[in-house]
Amino acid sequence: MADLPPLDALRVFEAAARRLSFAAAAEELHLTASAVSHRIKALEEQLGLVLFERLTRKVALTPAGRAYAAAVADAIAILREATRRLAVEANRPLTVSVTPLFGARWLLPRLARFEATHPAIAVRLISTSRLADFVSDGVDCAVRFGRGTWPGLAAHRLMSLDWVPVAAPALVRNGRLKAPDDLARQTLLHYDAAPDAWRMWLLAAGAKGVDPDKGQTLSDMAATMQAAIDGIGIAITDRKFIDRELKQRRLVIPFDIDMPSGGAFYFVYPEGRASDARITTFRDWVLSTVRRDTDEPMAAEQNHQGTKTPK
Repeated sequence: MADLPPLDALRVFEAAARRLSFAAAAEELHLTASAVSHRIKALEEQLGLVLFERLTRKVALTPAGRAYAAAVADAIAILREATRRLAVEANRPLTVSVTPLFGARWLLPRLARFEATHPAIAVRLISTSRLADFVSDGVDCAVRFGRGTWPGLAAHRLMSLDWVPVAAPALVRNGRLKAPDDLARQTLLHYDAAPDAWRMWLLAAGAKGVDPDKGQTLSDMAATMQAAIDGIGIAITDRKFIDRELKQRRLVIPFDIDMPSGGAFYFVYPEGRASDARITTFRDWVLSTVRRDTDEPMAAEQNHQGTKTPK
């Protein structure tokens, strides 16, 4: 036999074989007994085998029918379970792992836009700097910082990270920050996920007499920015993540010197899930939003490497 029988005929056969009654199968499948009999007859003709013995008030499986019924029942059970799992998978939230900086300062304020245009996809954010394991963590996709070279992962470049100092307006108005060397008399606020940021910027700015390791280290970027707003010290971040604070004049940039970090944020996911509609929908939205809200010309650049994402 070159072709498989129609699935509808197999469903009718499985029900009739399980119930040993065309009438009971018809009732279960919301068909007439005549329709069940017709489908069974057509199936037997296609197979070239007799599957049922038609007795006076009942039917019985032939040896060929019993063997075929067992195989068909197993196949239908597999299809039912696959369908159930697919439905469960489609209805669960899309789990996205993001670094605290990108999640809190860029993605979260914009996420309502995605939810409004894609109400069928619920997004669950995990904000962490820990390495995401796509096998054991239940993570569907992630945004991570690095150079985009992670074996086993599809990686789409989102945006660069360029360091620039930020301070409360009062520190600039009173003339205490006229040149990078003046930072020697200020408290440097460090974000512990970027321990080398100040060192890189001070070297680029040619600052002299400033200890890049002095000051206070905070584990949360929101707390770091708030400390800068409160005038506790000078923080270092990327302009893109403090757009609101700059517009509201809660923070200012005392030195117009941006230092490229050498890395970028990437949207990543396992290559084997490149056809997952929920992932690709969210990916395309993130990429288009980055292009619209920033001047990043390479936002759609893609690499295919990595099994895990870096911090």
